[in-house]
Amino acid sequence: MKKRTLFSKRNIVSALLAIGTFLVTVTSSVTSVKAETPYKTYTVDGYGSVQETQTAYLAYETITKFGDNFLSAPSDLCVTEDGEIYVADTGNARIVVGDINSNEIKTIGEGTLVTPKGVFVTDDKHVYVADRDAMAVFEFDADGTLLNTYTKPDSPLYGDELSFLPIKIVVNDAGIMFVICESNTNGIVEISPQEGGTFLGYFGTNFASTSLQTIIYRAILTDEQRAKMVSNIPSTPDNHAIDDKGLIYTVTRGDKESTIKRLNIAGNDLIDGTERYPEIPAAIAAGNHDNLYVADQQGFIYEYNNDGELLYVFGGLDDGTQRVGLSTLVSAIDVDTEDRIYLLDADKNQIQVYEPTEFTELLHNALYLYSKGRYTESKEPLTKVLEMNSMFDYANQAMGRAYFQEENYAMALKYAKLAKDYEGYSDAFWEVRNTWLKKNIVTAIFLIVFLWAAWKIIKYYDKKKNILAGPKNWWNKKKENTVISNLLYTKYFAKHPFDGSYGIAREGRASWIAPTIILVIFTAEFVINKYLCGFLQKTIREGRFEIFSDIGQIIIVVFALTACHYLVCTINDGESTVKKIYTYFIYSLRPYIIITPIIFILSHVLTENEQFLITLAQFVMIGWIIVLAIIAIKEVNDYTPGETFKVICLTVFTILIMALLIFIVYVLWAQVFQFISAIVGEVVYRLGY
Repeated sequence: MKKRTLFSKRNIVSALLAIGTFLVTVTSSVTSVKAETPYKTYTVDGYGSVQETQTAYLAYETITKFGDNFLSAPSDLCVTEDGEIYVADTGNARIVVGDINSNEIKTIGEGTLVTPKGVFVTDDKHVYVADRDAMAVFEFDADGTLLNTYTKPDSPLYGDELSFLPIKIVVNDAGIMFVICESNTNGIVEISPQEGGTFLGYFGTNFASTSLQTIIYRAILTDEQRAKMVSNIPSTPDNHAIDDKGLIYTVTRGDKESTIKRLNIAGNDLIDGTERYPEIPAAIAAGNHDNLYVADQQGFIYEYNNDGELLYVFGGLDDGTQRVGLSTLVSAIDVDTEDRIYLLDADKNQIQVYEPTEFTELLHNALYLYSKGRYTESKEPLTKVLEMNSMFDYANQAMGRAYFQEENYAMALKYAKLAKDYEGYSDAFWEVRNTWLKKNIVTAIFLIVFLWAAWKIIKYYDKKKNILAGPKNWWNKKKENTVISNLLYTKYFAKHPFDGSYGIAREGRASWIAPTIILVIFTAEFVINKYLCGFLQKTIREGRFEIFSDIGQIIIVVFALTACHYLVCTINDGESTVKKIYTYFIYSLRPYIIITPIIFILSHVLTENEQFLITLAQFVMIGWIIVLAIIAIKEVNDYTPGETFKVICLTVFTILIMALLIFIVYVLWAQVFQFISAIVGEVVYRLGY
């Protein structure tokens, strides 16, 4: 009988299967960990709200060293087209060159550099280093041989008392250097390589922000007091980048809408302003699709399109868990030819690498095609993006603009409305309206002329043969009704407020029913205009209705205004009763009843450039209402102008006091309710126990 050995075939096969299962499990686990991001990705919808969206970039790799050499307090990096990574290894006073696999290729500047803060590599592999403490810019060739040293410009235009402390540098195709110097508020230093470094001037100077309060203070303070104020000087750019077109991108903290700039050769900013910007920007990089990236110091990455519109925000601050993709102190950012993002963390001495997801690759492809004028081709990747996320407003906006370029204005309108792209909607609507007018202008004119002629004929025969006698008699009888008579009286009140106010005070025109009908009409017009007005005038989200809340607010305002004004008038010897006050306040809304339908119609036929007509109509309407109310307060209560002004101020003050009291009661009641609920819960718990 043969003995069964430990290494029998069956045991070997079982062991191999177990090992295979273990490896598959481990591999799956590793893959899932790598795919899972420790951060969320956000975008901005058409209403300006931040919304979570698909993951735009995955944490791909973390580089902590090149070869056996670890980084020490790195300040800057530059990624070349062939994938080489140049890092300003400030703590080790050198430039380290490696690849994405953490292999070290070479080092540059050892023994020459002191504190390299910025690095830039040209297409021919010339390496420019901004060295702050050496107070110089060094130029090396591809082998690391020192070619040139550029020190402080000797031009008097630079400033004799200004130090030359370069911290960041980019170079254009002509070899002109754009250097950011520490504490130099004049702008970016522009240096030509000619004659060992020629100072060309300051570039992209920021403006000093001045508020009205500061201007007033400086006007009234003494020289000694002004000297103690904080100097109002422009900010120094924090970082910059250059694209393949030679445009310079800068980021400056504290400049708000001008935090991000794209400067042409003349130094003019080509971005109107960004609504969403990092509060503490650390670095900026130009993308491959007319897009750009801005890194916040705390690790958040912002991606914008060519117009400065935000596409994504992702990344974040490491809370100590050391999770891949999170940072603590960002100092630089760059992008390679495959759209991988490299984020340099000076505190953790590492480089975070992110790769785009399929969703982002499709969007980038659409951006590229659109920027090249290939609008029809850009629709295919945009369609796929919208299949993944139909609520991604930027894709809807880009689709609408692509249709506009194809002159398919109906579809452009549809997607512009989905994206809340008011400018795109207005442009498309202009074309749709022009097309309609060309087809129907003759018919419209004929119809207007026909209606005018018909009206003239009817009036002529009515004058000769009194053909409208029946309708006129019927209407005259209806006008004898008190309610209808009072409703018609609002027209007289709006035209002749002094005489109309006398009618309310002395001729019995005050009532409850007629003003209430007017209030119902006002409420209906308000609700209809709010929710059904033209797209360019709408101020609420599509599909959101708060009709009962709107009605409740109107009722509360009318009640508070009537009650508070009655109390004030009673104290100040006014002659108004509650009915009279209610009547003249509601009658004062007559201009709203007349003008709002006109505004509603205009909102559906005007483009964005013509919206001033609606604004003008609203201004006239509000002014008319205020005038009617003031005259009514004065005439019905028999006040002097001074007394009228006093009563109006007291009424407003009383309304504010009432609102405050209601708020206090609400807060106190909420606390009492929570206290009672807690007691009841405790009793139930103890009884149940």
